[in-house]
Amino acid sequence: MSAVRLGVAGAGAFGRNHLRVIRESGRAELAGLFDIDAARAREAAAEFGCQAFPTLGAMAASVDAAIVATPTNTHAEVGCALLEAGCDVLIEKPIAPDLESAARLIDASAGRVLQVGHLERFNPAVTALREMVTTPLFFEIHRMSLFTPRSLDVDVVLDLMIHDLDLVLSMVGEEPVEIRAAGISILSRKVDIANVRLAFPHGCVANLTASRVSTEKVRKMRVFQPRQYLSIDYARQDGVCISVSPRQEIGFQPFPVRKNEPLKLQLDSFLDCVTARTPPLAGGREAALALRVALDILAKIEVHAKLVADSLASR
Repeated sequence: MSAVRLGVAGAGAFGRNHLRVIRESGRAELAGLFDIDAARAREAAAEFGCQAFPTLGAMAASVDAAIVATPTNTHAEVGCALLEAGCDVLIEKPIAPDLESAARLIDASAGRVLQVGHLERFNPAVTALREMVTTPLFFEIHRMSLFTPRSLDVDVVLDLMIHDLDLVLSMVGEEPVEIRAAGISILSRKVDIANVRLAFPHGCVANLTASRVSTEKVRKMRVFQPRQYLSIDYARQDGVCISVSPRQEIGFQPFPVRKNEPLKLQLDSFLDCVTARTPPLAGGREAALALRVALDILAKIEVHAKLVADSLASR
């Protein structure tokens, strides 16, 4: 079977990571890239040994599938254009900045593969964790990063926390019935740190904290279920299971994790979907659900921010 011809829209930091992984893949042919910044496009094309297409349409006409790594507010425009041109598409998370744009992408994907870059679904530690999660009752999740000027077009909920929202929603299998949230802006005009509590219909609770103004990088998820405590470190790709037997004996068992780069695993999964015409692990509807919950969280943060502002003004 011939290699899938892939193009990349967007030659920024995320786009370059995708270009690297495609070039290293033995299953895909890097056909080229497109970026509205012609100089950046030429530089990336020279670095990765591929063509810089003059227009998005020219790229769409020359590839089987494409990866969209452009700013979030352009996802619908770029993604729909590629889908309507007959390309299968892997689009970076979040799927779009709003639900209307997400719906446009889902509608345009009829007959095509639309995968969304919820990368942690392909983290080997998460894969191992999923095999052990049966009845989750409580999640405690921390995702904290050093400040960087990238992705400041979206807040920390859509930038970082949405990874964990997607995982929690998929593991619980329900939508939250209650959301409590607080967040503040520190170094940007968007929310830079947020804390969220989600309550689900059958009693599961998830506490999530995300920050892009931390002094250290933390990526951890802890899951509590009857007689078990499960903990993973996304970055280290490891985890442990602590369990209590009916005889009250405590067991400690490391997760069997086969470490690998999630971005490479994500590309392989996308290529599987393109060649076999199967639905992706993280498709448009799953991504739209995570986006809807994220937007609900942002609405709660706005309510909390007004409450704080009114309280300070009255002093």
